Amino acid sequence: MICPATPRLSTIALIDLLRDARARTLQLLSGLGPRDLLGPRLDVVNPLLWEVGHVAWFHERFILRDVDGCAPLLADPDALYDSIQIPHDARWELPLPSLAETRGYLEAVLAALIARLGDGLASETDSYLYQLTTFHEDMHTEALIWSRQALAHPTPSILGASVPGRSGPLPGDVEIPGGRHLLGAAPGADRFVFDNERPGHEVQIAPFRIARAPVTNAEFAQFVDDGGYLASELWDEAGWRWRRAAGADHPVYWTRGPSGWHERRFDRMVPIGPHRPVIHVNWHEARAYCRWAGRRLPTEAEWEAAASGGPCPPGRNRPRFPWGDAPPDRARANLDGLSLGCTDVAALPGGDSPQGCRQLIGNVWEWTESRFAPYPGFQADVYREYSEPWFGGGRRVLRGGCWATRGRLLSNAHRNFFPPERRDILAGFRTCEG
Repeated sequence: MICPATPRLSTIALIDLLRDARARTLQLLSGLGPRDLLGPRLDVVNPLLWEVGHVAWFHERFILRDVDGCAPLLADPDALYDSIQIPHDARWELPLPSLAETRGYLEAVLAALIARLGDGLASETDSYLYQLTTFHEDMHTEALIWSRQALAHPTPSILGASVPGRSGPLPGDVEIPGGRHLLGAAPGADRFVFDNERPGHEVQIAPFRIARAPVTNAEFAQFVDDGGYLASELWDEAGWRWRRAAGADHPVYWTRGPSGWHERRFDRMVPIGPHRPVIHVNWHEARAYCRWAGRRLPTEAEWEAAASGGPCPPGRNRPRFPWGDAPPDRARANLDGLSLGCTDVAALPGGDSPQGCRQLIGNVWEWTESRFAPYPGFQADVYREYSEPWFGGGRRVLRGGCWATRGRLLSNAHRNFFPPERRDILAGFRTCEG
């Protein structure tokens, strides 16, 4: 079992993480009936009932079973919830426990996880594994949110959430100097580090200019209205093939009405917020927009350098976030589901980078030009299937998190990765000077 060195947390801190993640999971089940919990068979979602059972299985598998050697709490849970062994389309055919039984499984696993912890500091192994399994649950609660959007379920009820106000646009670029940059996690980083962030390695970055803010709905609507989806010269071969197969001529949840573009947010149609970042666009759509605008996507190294206040060579202090090392809060970043959607791109100046880039963390995941690939010297951690199976394919790197991402997952070095055709996820993009 490969559990890399991780700062040791107190047992109280680990229990708080577990309980907070579980509360969010249960909040996202609220208001859904039995038919909603299975839903239609779609490529971009799991049955929600399966997804929450898988969360409990993951905690049980990697801690209670693999470390402690405990017997499973369900009869053959691997046959129900092992995402590596069970094909996606087969998950609707499984004899899944009822919602009440699934909730009982969640409760039993959580109780066992808490009971095995002692007092004081947890062991290094427990600190790593409890954070890994909790962050895995965090990722699935984000997936539950985009699934509720894809399935047109009601807006989720998240404790403490409020609708963001208007703040307007934030046009213009900032200049990022060139130089040597340690891409990825710095050695001895004082935080949990995912395997695909390691090892940090030096790259050379040329000077570049990057937008202060993500592309907005109003800006993207100009591309749509100018026929950008129908201009084959703006798309590469794979992108044009995707566009034709999907029949796409605007973002997936947009509808043109008498008064202009509207979008579906969960189960309601509302006018697009002109100064909110465009969301639910895929990599192909982002690149076509860039060609239309005479711009380009940043590489992930450029994005990370912009978030770090410029290239950070080995040995230089590397801030965890664009604003420094202080944890995210509501004055710096739109995270944790507390806005139930995007805010205007000019909001949250407290989260600016030193050069003035805003919302590099939160609001929308940002597509980069880069393929998802291992860093030189990569070594998989105990959850080998997190990164390793997806290297070498067509997945692209996204950075920065979105309004639904839990802030505790994130740093300037955090990498997300999805196929270029996925537009159900909570992703947008910002551009660089061409």
